[in-house]
Amino acid sequence: MDPVTHGLIGASASQSVVSKEQLRPAAIIGLVSAMLADLDVFITDPADPLLNIELHRQFSHSFVFIPVGALIASGLLWYFFRNKMSFKKLYALSFLGYATAGITDTFTSYGTKLFWPFLDSRFSWDLISVFDPLFSAVILGLVIFTHYKKNPKISWFVWPWIALYLSFAVLQQQRGKSVAKTIAKQQNHQIERLVVKPTLGNQLLWSIRYEAQDSLYANGVRLGLDAKVYSGESAPLLNWQQQYQQFKGTTLYEDIRRFDKLSEGYLIQHPDKNNIIGDGRYAMLPTDMSPLWGIKVDTSQPGKHLPFKTFREVTPAVKDAYLDMLLGK
Repeated sequence: MDPVTHGLIGASASQSVVSKEQLRPAAIIGLVSAMLADLDVFITDPADPLLNIELHRQFSHSFVFIPVGALIASGLLWYFFRNKMSFKKLYALSFLGYATAGITDTFTSYGTKLFWPFLDSRFSWDLISVFDPLFSAVILGLVIFTHYKKNPKISWFVWPWIALYLSFAVLQQQRGKSVAKTIAKQQNHQIERLVVKPTLGNQLLWSIRYEAQDSLYANGVRLGLDAKVYSGESAPLLNWQQQYQQFKGTTLYEDIRRFDKLSEGYLIQHPDKNNIIGDGRYAMLPTDMSPLWGIKVDTSQPGKHLPFKTFREVTPAVKDAYLDMLLGK
């Protein structure tokens, strides 16, 4: 989830339990605390590019780290609020704000390690995109209205709004899964794995990716009153263990294994870049098989870590195709 929405939800959590006199400091404390978890993006090692994405949404988003994260937030904020409240209250408000970070990230895709270090699995509902303007705008409006009316109870309406929006997203996702099954049946495919998630910034246009017969198939579907399907591309899933078997035991092989785990086994060869292995779940368009990110393999240097590359250029052609599908053209 984008940092601003994280902060707004954290602010709502903190300001919902204070008096009207402390609304502003509580909102700031909740906002900062909720955004603090995402500072894990700055943990990098130039010698090991995959470390950054491995640690993102890991320990800092885990339930077990919430007390520690709240303590860090409290320590950072104590100087600014020491004359307004006790450290105990500051910590409690920081705890509320920080606690929202990991949970709300599960609403999106990619996955969050909520139970690290006891469980290494990433949890993801695939219900909203990392940035959803409608979802965020209502929360922002409620936070502002809470301050305008100086009534903490108004911020309580953030939670019914989140529940309502997620319920609608679940309905849309189930519709998308139903469409996916229909598409697969028409193609005589037996779905082995399925990912259905919204495209950026909306709940109308959804991405369908399913595995069948050792290949990954992509389709877009606009879930308005009626479902409109946009047929997409397909690509064979990469059998990297076989293709790179001769490099077993090297840094190159281990990095591909790490990236395969991060991508939940949805590895494909980039259609336009022979030396790029990409995460087949993500592309600029729901119908496209050009991955948003991947690792660059150089077999001439098997002892070196593999570079992590992103491919997020929004060309006019990509923009027009996305808008056409979003508008149902």
